[in-house]
Amino acid sequence: MRSSNPVFSRRGFSRDNGYAGFNAQPQAGGPAVATNPYGQGTGNPYATNPYAPADAQLGGDQQAPARSNVMTIDDVVSRTAMTLGTVVVTAALSWFLLPVDQDSIGKSYGIAIGAALIAMVLALVQAFKSKPVPALILSYAAFEGVFLGVISSAVSTYISAGVVPQAVLGTMAVFAGVLIAYKMRWIRVNRRFYGFVMAAAMGFIILMAVNLLFALIGGGDGLGFRSGGLGILFGVIGVILGACFLALDFKQVEDGLTYGAPREESWLAAFGLTLTLVWIYLEMLRLLSILQGND
Repeated sequence: MRSSNPVFSRRGFSRDNGYAGFNAQPQAGGPAVATNPYGQGTGNPYATNPYAPADAQLGGDQQAPARSNVMTIDDVVSRTAMTLGTVVVTAALSWFLLPVDQDSIGKSYGIAIGAALIAMVLALVQAFKSKPVPALILSYAAFEGVFLGVISSAVSTYISAGVVPQAVLGTMAVFAGVLIAYKMRWIRVNRRFYGFVMAAAMGFIILMAVNLLFALIGGGDGLGFRSGGLGILFGVIGVILGACFLALDFKQVEDGLTYGAPREESWLAAFGLTLTLVWIYLEMLRLLSILQGND
């Protein structure tokens, strides 16, 4: 299952470009694998698993050796905590070190935009890497934190001091709610769900890009997708899309755990979950800012 998350969508938890999911592709020189390329082959649990060592391709009743260095849920949790912790620490530092008062707002905004661009480049580089690079992921988290810190400080200063805590709590609530719904199987992550989320995400991003283009040309808020009633509607849609991304990410992590992804892939899980949580926080912050600004 390829996630809508740009990190997961390229290759997921796999080796040699395999991926866990619902629509596995045929291997070169071999039959197509139904359901999952890590799935169990006839009489041999390692037969179609791209993580299996070469000497584990056994036949008959031979017992495949136990594999070490396999990703666990503890690995995912610890790496995600490190990545999100880096975002939080740098966001707090930029909040206090890059003030958004009248004398420093231009400089602070400039640094924030520069940090956001660097974070975007680092995210794209990691997305196209064959393996996760912890230093690259943590660097992305650091620069993303700088951007979030300045933006959050500006919203807190000029709109409402309570918006940022509300956005943080809202993000945590979405994460917890989706996790519970996923574990209880209230959300069924299948091919139809994936197709719907991808189509909705593409439409949302295109509309936001068009709105930005009109804003750059004509000034103001472009087509009005970022303020007023339309802004609230699209803010809600953005948060819902973020929740859907989380469900896809949880599925991707579950597949990696089930089919024995290498331990290093836990960094990929941390990176993808961080991207999704940043998306949700920004959409939540924008939505609450519109609501508070209308008061």
